Amino acid sequence: MALTQIVVLAVMQGITEFLPISSSGHLILVPIFAAWPDQGLVFDVAVHVGTLGAVMVYFWRDLAAMVTGVLRLMKGQRDPGARLAGQVVVATIPVLIAGYLVDRYAGDSLRSIMVIGWATLSFALLLFVADRLCMTVKRMDHASYVDVFIIGIFQVLALIPGTSRSGITMTAARILGYERAEAARFSMLLSVPTIAASGLWLGLSFYELDDVAMTRGIVIATGLSFATAILSIAALMAWLQRASFTPFVIYRVILGMALLGYAYGWFKY
Repeated sequence: MALTQIVVLAVMQGITEFLPISSSGHLILVPIFAAWPDQGLVFDVAVHVGTLGAVMVYFWRDLAAMVTGVLRLMKGQRDPGARLAGQVVVATIPVLIAGYLVDRYAGDSLRSIMVIGWATLSFALLLFVADRLCMTVKRMDHASYVDVFIIGIFQVLALIPGTSRSGITMTAARILGYERAEAARFSMLLSVPTIAASGLWLGLSFYELDDVAMTRGIVIATGLSFATAILSIAALMAWLQRASFTPFVIYRVILGMALLGYAYGWFKY
């Protein structure tokens, strides 16, 4: 991969990972329309690991409370941090099972412009309806295990490129009546075990590849995605304190319709 491609894709990942617009979809589309070779799933996971570092830095207080809470729970003491950790685990189980099955039986078959176009458009409309019509009264501090499991079921849909993991989990939380910023907070905490599992797969891939040049490129990409993701998270959390998801919906509708137009030959690139 050329340095230009590495930089563009890493920055793209950092910006889009936690916005409800599908980072994986953009990582597939950019090489297609830029006439670059597909960077492959190993690179995709590497830049996701960079964004994992960003969310761990930004939400370090929540993560520290979760670790401390689990330690207290092991001593027989109940703690809200342990409850939050348990909720993240419960919400993660469905996507881990589904992810294994998709990787084993579907592979790269879903990485097409048509699939991304339909997912981008349809799940944008679902987010719009949920954000406009559902209540905004709950906070994650009072979330039930049933609620977080439902959010976890929705997260399985993110295995379809173009859906957006953050977007679909925020949509689920909004359907259940959670505040926008709270929906985003839980969505980002939920990304930690999911991306960490992908990172473990990446480490095993590195060991098998033994490719020094590829390793250098991925180190650069991971660092860039980390830096841009920090800025993206801060901007999104500030925005959701005072506004809605509508701008992201508009962007997704335009992008989805353009992709479908291209896929079905309504116009040519």
